[in-house]
Amino acid sequence: MRRVIIVQARMTSTRLPGKVLMDLAGRPMLAQQLRRLKRCASVDEIVVATTVLPSDDAVADLAGRESVRWFRGDEQDVLSRYAGAAREARADVVIRVTADCPLISPEVVDRVIDELLAHRDACDYASNTLERTYPRGLDTEALFADVLDRANRLATSAAAREHVTPLIYAERPDLFLLRSITDTEHNEDLRWTVDFDADLQMIRALYEQLDLERADLSHHQIAAWLRDHPDVMQINAHAGR
Repeated sequence: MRRVIIVQARMTSTRLPGKVLMDLAGRPMLAQQLRRLKRCASVDEIVVATTVLPSDDAVADLAGRESVRWFRGDEQDVLSRYAGAAREARADVVIRVTADCPLISPEVVDRVIDELLAHRDACDYASNTLERTYPRGLDTEALFADVLDRANRLATSAAAREHVTPLIYAERPDLFLLRSITDTEHNEDLRWTVDFDADLQMIRALYEQLDLERADLSHHQIAAWLRDHPDVMQINAHAGR
């Protein structure tokens, strides 16, 4: 069963344009995320799904430099972009992550994939976001490729086309078998996604203080360090609120 991570990435983010290629510890933020995802044990391939806009040529170029497949599709219809990327990569299982998660945990991604496959007879879709226990920025969704194709056929709302999976867990959950993945710790108050400049500044501080370019720390270790350093946690405490 071929398991493919698809990372959606574009330069035209409305809140922090160009964030995916902004510097993080000497590399573009997306490059740091891809390097973390390459440590996943339960994955066969990674694909960067970007748009056909000329501004996203740089995103495709970065994927090439990182030896990662890329796929280009519609800017707004991200669901169709995912479906096209999954078909091209011959995916049986699709793992969705976004390109603003430079602390993404390979262990967490593997766990979501493994849970989906371990319960395949009673599960179409598994995610660690249905019930929040993980920090925002470790968000991972896994679903079978035929489930993605089904969602692509059925979804009509703007939210479902743009955000890929709302049809499954919000609009028509009666049509799908869902599995929620929760953590042993509650760290849902921590914000590790990058939507605003304050988020990026906090992540840069973490990369510098913990040497995350080289150190292989678990998300629990990072969370524990942050709890002991509230000055760093406060950098983006009010972002997105």
